[in-house]
Amino acid sequence: MDMNEYLDVFIEESKEHIQSLNNRLLELENDPTNMDTVNEIFRSAHTLKGMSATMGYKDLADLTHIMENVLDAVRNDKLKMNSAILDVVFEAVDNLEEMVLDIVDGGEGKKDVSATVAKLEAIEKGEAIVEVAATVDIAESTKSAVKSGAGELDQFEVAVLQQSEENGYSNFQINVSLQETCMLKAARVYMVFQILEQVGEVIKSKPTVSELEDENFDYDFTVILVTSESADDVKKKIMKVSEIAEVEISLFDYNVKVEEANETTTQVEVTAESTSGKSDEKVVQKTQVTSKTIRVNIERLDALMNLFEELVIDRGRLEQISATLKNPELQDTVERMTRISGDLQGIILNMRMVPIDQVFNRFPRMVRQLGKDLNKQFNLEITGADTELDRTVIDEIGDPLVHLIRNGLDHGIETPAVRKEKGKPEEGTLKLHAYHSGNHVIIEIADDGAGINKEKVLEKAISNGIVSKEAAGSLTDSQIHQLILASGFSTADKISDISGRGVGLDVVKNTIESLGGSISIESEFGKGSLFTIQLPLTLSIISVLLVEVHKEKYAIPLSSIIETAIVSKTEIMHAHNKQVIDFRGKVVPLISLKQVFNVPGDVEEDQFCSIIIIRQGEKMAGLIVDTFIGQQEIVLKSLGDYLGDIFAISGATILGDGQVALIVDTNALIK
Repeated sequence: MDMNEYLDVFIEESKEHIQSLNNRLLELENDPTNMDTVNEIFRSAHTLKGMSATMGYKDLADLTHIMENVLDAVRNDKLKMNSAILDVVFEAVDNLEEMVLDIVDGGEGKKDVSATVAKLEAIEKGEAIVEVAATVDIAESTKSAVKSGAGELDQFEVAVLQQSEENGYSNFQINVSLQETCMLKAARVYMVFQILEQVGEVIKSKPTVSELEDENFDYDFTVILVTSESADDVKKKIMKVSEIAEVEISLFDYNVKVEEANETTTQVEVTAESTSGKSDEKVVQKTQVTSKTIRVNIERLDALMNLFEELVIDRGRLEQISATLKNPELQDTVERMTRISGDLQGIILNMRMVPIDQVFNRFPRMVRQLGKDLNKQFNLEITGADTELDRTVIDEIGDPLVHLIRNGLDHGIETPAVRKEKGKPEEGTLKLHAYHSGNHVIIEIADDGAGINKEKVLEKAISNGIVSKEAAGSLTDSQIHQLILASGFSTADKISDISGRGVGLDVVKNTIESLGGSISIESEFGKGSLFTIQLPLTLSIISVLLVEVHKEKYAIPLSSIIETAIVSKTEIMHAHNKQVIDFRGKVVPLISLKQVFNVPGDVEEDQFCSIIIIRQGEKMAGLIVDTFIGQQEIVLKSLGDYLGDIFAISGATILGDGQVALIVDTNALIK
């Protein structure tokens, strides 16, 4: 049986369980006596342990097992949860996450976590937590002298068997022999294990689960099973599997002196309560299996999107042919096809949409850790986490948001002592808010911290040569705030690991703009700052206004257009050697697309010109074109590596008549 086919599911479910552990541990920190939360954490850890063991990731399974023991002691009132214990459990979860990420990168999920293991063991025994140098791996730290037909048992496995016997369960050693004519050994083993999991819990197997799945054994294997059923019943159930030659079951005796094993070593509950909990888990799993959701690889959705994009191009061509021929039947069919493909487009785009919660859910844990590192008190408020965004955008936006939040907590929010002096609450507040606005998603990051010191920013910008002294005097507050997004700009007095490494926020700005978005800053010194990020809902199909400049067609995204106008050339004025017009009381500079893109052709003398007013933030400009063609939905195609960095062009599209139209990057023009 090839386990690789289950790897994707394992990785996705492991990430979900680790995220659940993080969220529940944060809840537990606020309410340490809530046993329901402890039980949920225990169940997530237990499921993760089972999945890891099944997939053959021993380090993952062993660390989760030890963590599970501590949680079990807490839920049995043998331990009281406190901040020190929580820190160690958080550390264990971080290690688990690193192991899973190693598996994602093609590794085997191995990591030296002996220091964390030693702390967890100390907590479990009620001893003081000691920082231990990481020298031995889990396998060595948990060795014991109990041997069985299923291999050597560690002290935790022996403790499980002791506990289960005390609670009236039977510990069986089961030897299963397959017929030598058996063709699919791994499949038979899988069926046997399914039966064993239904009647109890497998503690150990020899060969290991991964060796059995790889058919790396002859025809015999041995397991140790904890169950409430009789040996005869278990044997009958196993013998129902075809191609089983023989089943031998005997009571397993572990009465051998165990190194380091005493009453305080391990308490793993295998009571009727935990059995019922297990059956509950199975019920939940059944519900999940029958729920009408499936996981689809994003690459398949990309392939579907590419095919649909070709359909959109052909649809445009058909609409043109239909308009030329004016055949009523053809026109009806094309109209119907346009409606259906429009609905199909909506469905495909919705399939790619995922809640922004996938990005937001990592922040509470990060904020908690930063609070400890910076000796500050924060309250993180998240709203609109269910706002949906294209998967491609979600994948890219995580790092910029992390950078902005770390920047806000480090530079923005003051220490409790400073806040008290200023008459503010000692606990600072960081608000994260997401919402839809037209074809965009807006993400706001607001803090009630120190705000931006304009004088300091200007001084730094002048010394770095970002602006001249003369130009600095005419800058508005908003323009000064935008300076902190300039390359290499940092106002940090000292460099720290949190932020202020001289990298500045230019990386954030570049990433957001590469996604077709924009970022703006509002701030009041002493009161706080607000960073607003605007992102497109999707990146592949956009609405544009098609225009023509000397028989060349250009597409201008509708999201950046305020309005179109036809103005008389007598209304065009000159200021600072630039053409400008008076647009509703504002002086707006004009940009000729013919000059920007060096479009060949003679200048036509006309007393009127067509202008498109575009905007980015508070800046506006007017684009001079020859004619407006009309609004259209187009497919955004990359120009590829050969034509990568062309000024003010973000891509191209194929029109219905087969012509290529270049898509204008309005942000670059306004700059």
